Amino acid sequence: MAFDVLLEQAGGLGRFQILQVALFFVTSMITYPHLLLENFTAAVPGHRCWVPLLDNHTASGNDSDILSQDALLRVSIPLDSNLRPEKCRRFTHPQWQLLHLNGTFPNVSESDTEPCVDGWVYDQSSFSSTIVTKWDLVCEFQSLKSVVQTLFMSGSLLGGLVLGRLSDRYGRKAIYTWCLLQTAIADTCAIFAPTFLVFCIFRFLAGLTTTNIMANAFILATEWTVPKLQYIGVTLILCSYSIGQMLLGGLAFAIRDWYTLHLTVSIPLFVLFLLSRRLVESARWLITTNQLDEGTKALRRAARINGKKNAGEILTIEFVRSAMQEELNKAQTKTSVIQLLRAPKLRMRICFLGFVRLGAAVPFMGLILNLQDLGSSIFLFQVLFGAITFISRCSAHLIMKHMDRRINQSLFFFLVGLCILVNTFLSQEMQTLRVVLATLGIGTISAANATFSVHALELIPTTFRSTAAGINNVFSRIGSVLAPLLMTLVVYSPHLPWIMYGVFPILCGLIVFGLPETRNQPLPNTIQDVENDTKEARKVKEEDTFIKVTKF
Repeated sequence: MAFDVLLEQAGGLGRFQILQVALFFVTSMITYPHLLLENFTAAVPGHRCWVPLLDNHTASGNDSDILSQDALLRVSIPLDSNLRPEKCRRFTHPQWQLLHLNGTFPNVSESDTEPCVDGWVYDQSSFSSTIVTKWDLVCEFQSLKSVVQTLFMSGSLLGGLVLGRLSDRYGRKAIYTWCLLQTAIADTCAIFAPTFLVFCIFRFLAGLTTTNIMANAFILATEWTVPKLQYIGVTLILCSYSIGQMLLGGLAFAIRDWYTLHLTVSIPLFVLFLLSRRLVESARWLITTNQLDEGTKALRRAARINGKKNAGEILTIEFVRSAMQEELNKAQTKTSVIQLLRAPKLRMRICFLGFVRLGAAVPFMGLILNLQDLGSSIFLFQVLFGAITFISRCSAHLIMKHMDRRINQSLFFFLVGLCILVNTFLSQEMQTLRVVLATLGIGTISAANATFSVHALELIPTTFRSTAAGINNVFSRIGSVLAPLLMTLVVYSPHLPWIMYGVFPILCGLIVFGLPETRNQPLPNTIQDVENDTKEARKVKEEDTFIKVTKF
């Protein structure tokens, strides 16, 4: 017997699992927007240099009281190459002669202008306040916006390495509830940060735990459900991310100041923290760590909620011990990373999967973290992205039934790269086409990621699957860190980061062909299955299976 037999006695999919997944759905829906907050809290409004002639309302001069604001702007701020007021420079002295020029724009020397030494004036038509306006993260300080996102993702990377291990050691529920509390406290404190450095520290602390909330939700939902029904909980939690994206777009449209928006998505986490204390620890984890008494109590509680009246008599410690004896013995044998290093085929698969995971994370995070660079309708982008990822994640499983894993991913990755590269060189005035291409890009990368998740599981042996999943998550978070970091390259060229975002998925589309096809193939159970995986060996294995079944 195995744990699945015990779970069937307690109820593989009943009221207990439904209530549990419902809590995970709501929690993930509220948590996911914390990854994307900088789309709105760090939005860059229109701005120009502060100049006394325009903005010092106590000043009065010869002509400043009778001239219009447009005329004063013309003599105070030089024009850029697009004949729009410069955002980062101003005239050292008012250029009154410009008022007498009809349609001609003489060349202005660098000596006639200076940086914004007195600060900036911001357009408040879209946002009343952001962290950009609070700490003047514009012009030579514009890369600091990307630094915030990079630190958040760096916290996510470090948290995945540390908290993932702690989850295996101290339990899923304990780490899950702690992560909820830390995220709530850190992002609430970030609102009251007195300096930009303190704000970055609190966002880093929030990044440590945010992604682990969603990761542990996956683990708990999976470990409390029988294998044939696990896809239901996983799909629902994935869909909660999409709904969270749409929710953030709606909230940001209604709330235009960053601190109120930040507080609105942070306070509910305190309530969810209190509710999460009612969760039941994974019985599978409890039993495999030799906590048989606690594991049996957890199974009985699940059975009672599921309405299994006689399960309490069946689910005894002796029954659990006898049912799980084989699994308990296997748990004593730890999988070593040295085994991976000594297996060339498995090692190569891990390397290829890691690069694909990194390359897929870069364009995905690049798109969802930089909505303002795609066009002016960032609220519309957020809602559209949420809707298209919802559809993509729901339909990905249907596509995989009719298309090979490698071809599926390759086509989607190439399409993502093409959409991003074309969008990079489109004019800002072609807003409709830019929206269509960006939406298509985020939809296809979501579908490619869904297929990759299945392909990765099918390529790794059972005895090494959890370890390989952890390695893949590290690569994914490296890509998440790299995405906002690439945005700092805008100081060299505004197109350079987006070209990089487009190149990564195209490379992924080529690399997947270095991996074997797995559709309709048996799952490998041991490292030896991977090392001996050839067409001839697979054919022999299928023939042996056929003979055994026929003989039986």
